[in-house]
Amino acid sequence: MLVPAHNEEALIAETLESLAAQTRPADEVIVVADRCTDRTAQISTAHGAKVVEAVANTQAKAGALNQVLDELLPQLSDDDAVMIMDSDTSLSPEFIARAARRLHEQEPGLPPIGGVGAIFFGYPLRRLVCHLQNNEYVRYARELHRRHGRADVLTGTASLYPAKALRHVHRARTEHTLPRGDAVYDVQSLTEDNELTLALKHLGYRCSSPCACLVGTELMPTWSRLYYQRLRWQRGALDNLRAYGLSRVTLPYVCRQALTYLSVAFVPFFLTVLGYYTVTKGFPGLPWFWVAVTGLAGFERVWAAKRGGWKSLLLAVAIVPEVLFDQFLNVVYAKALIDILTGSDATWEQARGRKKHLRKLLVQTCGLVLLLAGVVGLAFACITLGIAWHLIAIFVLSGVAAAVIRLSRLYPLGLLLSLPSGEPKHEIEPWR
Repeated sequence: MLVPAHNEEALIAETLESLAAQTRPADEVIVVADRCTDRTAQISTAHGAKVVEAVANTQAKAGALNQVLDELLPQLSDDDAVMIMDSDTSLSPEFIARAARRLHEQEPGLPPIGGVGAIFFGYPLRRLVCHLQNNEYVRYARELHRRHGRADVLTGTASLYPAKALRHVHRARTEHTLPRGDAVYDVQSLTEDNELTLALKHLGYRCSSPCACLVGTELMPTWSRLYYQRLRWQRGALDNLRAYGLSRVTLPYVCRQALTYLSVAFVPFFLTVLGYYTVTKGFPGLPWFWVAVTGLAGFERVWAAKRGGWKSLLLAVAIVPEVLFDQFLNVVYAKALIDILTGSDATWEQARGRKKHLRKLLVQTCGLVLLLAGVVGLAFACITLGIAWHLIAIFVLSGVAAAVIRLSRLYPLGLLLSLPSGEPKHEIEPWR
């Protein structure tokens, strides 16, 4: 049981208390203290954890974990498992027991499970920005239930891995079977958990997030911190896909990213088309058919948030805050794409030095302007060809069809994706 910590005094005690309250306790709890300047080590020791100080680590969380795993994995048998969790996470009481049970279940004809991840919900819910994030998490949990637990990412909040799978990853990196790294975690990746999931899937393992494996995780309390968190997530995801290239494993991820960027482009495309026809021919009005189908998509968003409680439901019904939140995320996605295309440094921290910061800001601003100009230009080209409204209709109807499928709880791609990474339906506990 590894808990990486970096100045998390306020939360580490709660994390360790949730570990102590497990129905199936961890055999050993190791807190990886990476350049901690607070009382993390003392608090951890008082809770019975073993504290390991990272030595001269300059490679963030991945580097600190690699130092401990390099020492720990040779001591473990193939029947052992390692759980890695963040120090701002609280586990549900039966998390380890249920994750371990799922990890050791082997279905005939299916590859072994390489990791069991958490389904996470946010806390504390004090501000609008926190409630908006939690609604995302609630919908993601519902989506995982619909997929019967097939996980895209073994989240860093808490995931349980077989020791032999982690050793397999380590060996594959040293043999250059995987594209980067020489240890369990790829220190070049901004999103080491996403990269480790891709590594496991490339080696033939399945990844699962059963609905019973619940955790609570700290939410970003400000828009600034949320911006840099999501920028790191998106830039890291794109970097990882570029490193692995196109394969059967990465194809679903590439398609999902393509759909994300189609959604990013849709808003300026639609507003351009609507503005042009309003100026030249007058406002086209609101046909009842399109109001109805859009309302159906809106209803699905509200329905998907109902498990978050009445506050989540009220926020979803209000519509406007979540629409604006989506546009905030669209800016983050566009920024990540511009960073990739311009070869910007893979970091989410502000550039040091005024000149360097201004230069980077200028390049990124020009990139965003060019990207927006490209979408507007495409909209005018489609207007000239007379297909603009047709493309908008196709996009909206596709979104509504996806919403209807989500409401039905069906997962049409489940059969296609079940080899090798799917999850058998009968193994997943009912959604609560």
